[in-house]
Amino acid sequence: MSLIVASRFTMFNDAEAAMDKLHNNGFVDEDVSLFYVNPGGQHAGGQHARFPVGGDRFTDPQSRWASLGAGAGAAAGALVGVIVAIVLSLLFLRSLLVLAVAAGVGAYVGTLAGALWQTRGGGRGRRPDIGHDPGGTPAARESGVLVAVHVSPGTQQQAAQVLGAAGGQQIERANGRWQHGHWSDFDPTHTVEPLQR
Repeated sequence: MSLIVASRFTMFNDAEAAMDKLHNNGFVDEDVSLFYVNPGGQHAGGQHARFPVGGDRFTDPQSRWASLGAGAGAAAGALVGVIVAIVLSLLFLRSLLVLAVAAGVGAYVGTLAGALWQTRGGGRGRRPDIGHDPGGTPAARESGVLVAVHVSPGTQQQAAQVLGAAGGQQIERANGRWQHGHWSDFDPTHTVEPLQR
């Protein structure tokens, strides 16, 4: 296994500038690699696709509570539908059919509204596709351009400093297979091990 230091950049230009800085600090082409990491759940290519239809997750993390929201919405919607049907029945028609249809429509609309309400979550607080440990630091890998450097124990801090000075985010260390100038066994679903600098 090889020792690898990597950092994420949001723009390819920034990542390429970081690679130039690594070369200026003595790291050779064979020890520096750049590649793009898709957002979580979209790792559909090759060895990272864990499911026959593609992707690296069985379910979307935001859909976790959708069934509870749908159930609560169905109950609330049916109740509202029955109340509306009773009012309509008293005012216009005296029919059980109106009551049943209104309850059914209310339950259906409530199911949709409840499920959507539970899956909304985007933009509030922590991103749902990134796990967090109890200390609040990111545990899963964010998408972006990753610059990986094959290092030795003596050069890992130097590589981390160069990546950090170049604007790299989420600087990590890993043990992996480095072959032909690339991190060959890179798995985007593995949690990030932050490098202590």
